[in-house]
Amino acid sequence: MRSSPAAMATLEGCHCRGTGGRSNDHSILYSILKSDSLAVTDEQHHLKTSSTSCTSSSSSPPPPASSPLELRQQACSCGAARRLGTLRAPQVTCKAASAVLVKTLRFVKNVPCFRELPEDDQLTLVRSGWAPLLMLGLAQDRVDFDTAETAAEPSMLQRILTGLPDRRSDAPAEQSRGRGGGGGGVAAGVSLVDIQAIKAFLKKCWTLDISTKEYAYLKGAVLFDPDLEGLRFLHYIQSLRRESHQALNEHVKLIHHADTTRFAKLLIALSMLRAISPQVVAQLFFKPVIGAVNMEEVLLEMFYGK
Repeated sequence: MRSSPAAMATLEGCHCRGTGGRSNDHSILYSILKSDSLAVTDEQHHLKTSSTSCTSSSSSPPPPASSPLELRQQACSCGAARRLGTLRAPQVTCKAASAVLVKTLRFVKNVPCFRELPEDDQLTLVRSGWAPLLMLGLAQDRVDFDTAETAAEPSMLQRILTGLPDRRSDAPAEQSRGRGGGGGGVAAGVSLVDIQAIKAFLKKCWTLDISTKEYAYLKGAVLFDPDLEGLRFLHYIQSLRRESHQALNEHVKLIHHADTTRFAKLLIALSMLRAISPQVVAQLFFKPVIGAVNMEEVLLEMFYGK
């Protein structure tokens, strides 16, 4: 029997410990979460978790949507594309992001209609959707972070003119040191354009004051992506995507009947995720602590205990 995506909204509180009741006590993410070296004072100063909600006015018109390309063009016009940023408190923020990822994968595993899919389709959906799902989780848990601008890498022309070596040739060695040292390879930074896209998405979600049920339906719409190649149960996944949107629309009409633009605003928030790449998410929130680790390996370890 197929389960309605409305059941997803009740799954946030589940505390599944993994397949077969096994806990992944030795996984990379759990090592971060259990680390005793993280300073509590850093968390108080650098991890800003809002205790109040910003409720959007139903009378105000929705802000114009900007496509990912427009966002990049606006930022590039002021030179932000060449500027880089890093986390001010990487250990604190990475710990928070790891906790959200664990919670997100737990949520996905306990969606009944997701469990009905073959394992190949499950892996395809998780590999494609972990980053936008994590972003929704960060927004839901109101995980904020501060960044500091770093020196930008010289362009290829600057390297030629000044005789600087091409550091890309050293990338394999740096990556291997990062794997061996569990975070020794520190990333040079993430483009400020990408950081601005992440910040804009979080702010949009917080301004809308999205509820727990709305987040569940949004996660369903992100998770069940019928546009991915190689899906065996394509039509079923298409129907799950449609049901997620329909359930969200019905919920919004019931709870926010006075705000006729809220559903459109939520879809605009989802569209902003297209400007955020999984590589950027991994580099910003995980690489500063765990190094150049393959995120697919981390996902498999956390999701299936492999």
